[in-house]
Formats: sequence, structure tokens, C-alpha cells
Amino acid sequence: MDLLCKKFDQLSTTELYEIYKERTAVFVVEQECAYQEVDANDLTSFHLFALDELGEVIAYSRLIPADQDVRIGRVLVNEKYRHNGLATELVTKSIEQAKQLFPAAAVLNIQAQYYLREFYGSFGAKIVSEPYLEDNIKHVDMVLKLK
Repeated sequence: MDLLCKKFDQLSTTELYEIYKERTAVFVVEQECAYQEVDANDLTSFHLFALDELGEVIAYSRLIPADQDVRIGRVLVNEKYRHNGLATELVTKSIEQAKQLFPAAAVLNIQAQYYLREFYGSFGAKIVSEPYLEDNIKHVDMVLKLK
């Protein structure tokens, strides 16, 4: 998978449209969660994404500067491309990019949906909170040491 990494102002309008379209499809429609999907974090994030031959987003995550650390969020794989290792590849490459883009960051913060705690744990992330509801979906906070 060829993963592009761009700041907000480097995204073309078509790339931005495709990113927002897929994020809305996954996080608002598929997960039946009515919330403001586009937020101010988009402006300061690095956007990592892969496109298919039609230019549609098949995988996406964003890296958000957070004080001395970095956060990963909006991790997704297009429904048509799931269950073939793309999520593992996406997170692996996102961690590599986090280390490269934020060399001073000690940890990668993850606000994980509860059912994905073992997936993120497979990369070495540790749970640091009790389960809680966000937008009616069970989550836990996790951290992954980058150093």
C-alpha cells in the first residue's frame, strides 16, 4: 500500500473531499454516530491515506500534534478492503511516520474503540483508562511508547 502523508494545506480539494467522504461513511453512517466529523484538528494534523485506482480513499489515519506527544485518530479502512491486513499496515506505517515527524514525542496517544484494544495492543499500546462512552461507543485510552 502506498501511503501518502500530507498536511492540511498540502491536500488537493479532491483528496480532501475523498478523505471527508470516507470518514463520514465510516464514522457517521456505518457506526450510526451523528456528530461533527470535520473538526479543527484537521487543520494541524498530518493526514495519511492510500487511494485506489479510482482515487478513492481505501485507508486513512491522522496524526495530531499534542503538547509533547502525538495522537493518532480517525483510523479507518474502506469496507471493501477490510480483512486483508491493510489496517495493520496502516497503523504500522502511521507509527513510523509519527516517529519521523515528531522525533521528540515520547508516546503516541490512542483513543481506541473498546473492541480494538487488542488490535492496538498488538503494536505494544497499553490501556491507561477505564472504559468510557464517547458518542455512545465504548472506548479506552491507550498509549504506545515511541522511544
